[in-house]
Amino acid sequence: MRTRQTDPTQPITLAKGWGLGAAITPNVRALGMVSLLTDASTEMVYPLLPLFLTRTLGAGTAFVGLVEGVAETTASLLKLVSGWLSDRLRRRKALVIWGYGLSSLTRPLMAMALLPSHVLGIRFLDRIGKGIRTSPRDALIADSTSANARGAAFGFHRAMDHLGAVVGPVLAFLLLPLVGGSYRAIFWLASIPAALCVLVLVAAVREIPAQGPPARLPLLTLRPYDRRFRGFLCIVTLFTLGNSSDAFLLLRAREAGVSEVSIPLLWAALHVVKSTSSLGGGILSDRIGRRGAIVAGWLVYAAVYAGFAAVGSAWQAWALFLVYGLYFGLTEGVEKALVSDLTPVEARASAYGVYHTAIGITALPASLLTGWLWQAFGAGLAFGTGAVLAATAAILLGALLRESV
Repeated sequence: MRTRQTDPTQPITLAKGWGLGAAITPNVRALGMVSLLTDASTEMVYPLLPLFLTRTLGAGTAFVGLVEGVAETTASLLKLVSGWLSDRLRRRKALVIWGYGLSSLTRPLMAMALLPSHVLGIRFLDRIGKGIRTSPRDALIADSTSANARGAAFGFHRAMDHLGAVVGPVLAFLLLPLVGGSYRAIFWLASIPAALCVLVLVAAVREIPAQGPPARLPLLTLRPYDRRFRGFLCIVTLFTLGNSSDAFLLLRAREAGVSEVSIPLLWAALHVVKSTSSLGGGILSDRIGRRGAIVAGWLVYAAVYAGFAAVGSAWQAWALFLVYGLYFGLTEGVEKALVSDLTPVEARASAYGVYHTAIGITALPASLLTGWLWQAFGAGLAFGTGAVLAATAAILLGALLRESV
């Protein structure tokens, strides 16, 4: 067996015979399938949404930023409430079911949208569902896995999530010609995997008995958490200020010469890299420590955004999107594992809520800032700003966690 070390950001020595079985428990496997189906549904819609807004409904790039910023901020604020409620109730599964169920109901509504404001409202409702489910789900994954295998567990979950995000755009690409290029028809078809995910969740995921005393914390508090977790929140907020919606990357790729019909394939290729690198990134963090993986991922992000500031051809956009996928593999699951490592079990779901809220309250200004900079000064300055903020956050994170050993 592995022994958990004092500093969870540092490497954990693996004993002979360690395998993925310790990480990929039945709950982790089932929740991975739920995420695969959900993202297959979501990503049939998402890469087409900027084009649907700007070309079909006549919205501008600033409105695209508003939609995505409001959507993600809504989700993240509700992640705070759902995490707190999950710790208070000492239950996870019911909140997860409600969250996925609500998001599934929004798929057919998108097909009926007639105005940009309709899309804004539907995305708002969809992200309410995401906000309800995410913190309890992340806590359930952590509850279902031993501490020294959480990087791999979250990496597997992210890999399944991104595999769904490969399936979705490929389906959209294959189906678009069959439905005469109708975005609305694709949105209708996206309702099928959304419904299946709820069935899997109800049938295959089980509640884990609560550990530790019940949490009796205020809704928004950092009292149970040490200075490393608080510092991490500050730095991840700085990073997020330069992490605007990926909708801007899709618009930039189209501007660089990627054809409209290829956009779903480009999005699928990105998620192939995300999926194949997520499990490896999680395992790497279990072995070398969380800090090194996250810093490397943020530096990859900075390099990619610097590239998008100057991209001038379709092949360059394709190359940048593929490298961009490595950032997700090195950071998404690893950051969630680090949150669990740095926080007490009785306040675990609340910690995920605080973490997601720190990201979410910055998502709106990040997307609005990028949209405004692009519209006023051009794409070069917009993406260059994101690169500088990401590189600064990477340097600060390395310094913070090194000093806290």
